[in-house]
Parts: sequence; C-alpha cells; structure tokens
Amino acid sequence: MLEDDIAKTLVSEQQIQRRIAELGQQISADYSDRIPFIVAVLKGAYVFLADLCRHLRMPHEVHFMAISSYGGRAIQSSGVVRILMDLPASPEGRHVLVVEDIVDSGRTLDYILRNLQTRNPASVRACTLLSKPTRREIPVPLDYVGFEIPDEFVVGYGLDFDEHYRNLPFIGVLKPELYE
Repeated sequence: MLEDDIAKTLVSEQQIQRRIAELGQQISADYSDRIPFIVAVLKGAYVFLADLCRHLRMPHEVHFMAISSYGGRAIQSSGVVRILMDLPASPEGRHVLVVEDIVDSGRTLDYILRNLQTRNPASVRACTLLSKPTRREIPVPLDYVGFEIPDEFVVGYGLDFDEHYRNLPFIGVLKPELYE
C-alpha cells in the first residue's frame, strides 16, 4: 500500500479541500470581470487544477505546459529548466494565471513567469498549492498560496516520487529510506 511509505501526513485531504474552496472564491472575485487564461504546470498540478476549477465561478480557459527541472529519481532540482510541452494557444493580451503544485527553489516558476512575460500577456499571476519558503533561491511572486510547508520531501495530491504517489488524496512526507 502506498500509504505505508508515508512517514506522516502533512496536509490532510479535508484541509486541502477546504483551502482550495477558499482559493477558488478569492480567484473568482479577483477575476470576476475577466476570463483567465489558466496555465497548469504538468504533471504535478493536474489534481490541484481539477479541484480548483470546480470552485471557480467565472468563465476560464485551461492550458497546459510541461516543464522539466528534475530528472529520473532525483529529489533535488537539476537547476536546468526547460519546456517539454509548450502552450497550444497564445496568451498575448490575456490575463494569465499559472497554477503550480509546489514552489520550492523558485527556479521553475521564475522561468515560466519570465517566459510568459515575453508573450505580451495583459497580466500574469501565480497560484500554488504548496510553498517551501525556506528553500527559495529565487524570489518569485506568489499571488495565491494554499499552504506554506517545511522543507520535507512530500508526495501526494499530484506530487510524485519516481511517478508514484500522485493519487494519494493528502500531502504526506515520504519515508527517507525510500529516496536516500
């Protein structure tokens, strides 16, 4: 069982769902007169995005980008960020909302935000389920944050290790012996 690999639950399923409802209300209010061009970062953000969209009360478009900064079973970013799959539509003149699963060093989100700014959007904001401020190497603007968490290796709710654990309905700390 996947749950046997979890040292502790950091954020419960109930806490996640309650916070996503709050984020949905806040984003809906902030974009009440606009149609956001949502850019979800694959693969980790897909679970968060699906639940967040169910709480948005205004029209919106959803697009996906795949970005790589990790390789294989690595638990640390390589520091090299690259686009694996780009947007199928232009965000020019649009109000872009980037949806991330976790912001750690800030390198990936910084890369995405800088890349999107070159495409002449009307605005760009960032939303993340999890933020690890103690790990930040590059300051990035976070307009919407689900939870600030400590520097622990987390999985679940879309976050993986070696493509496993994404389906857990909570955020858990992976037992160190599984990745060390």
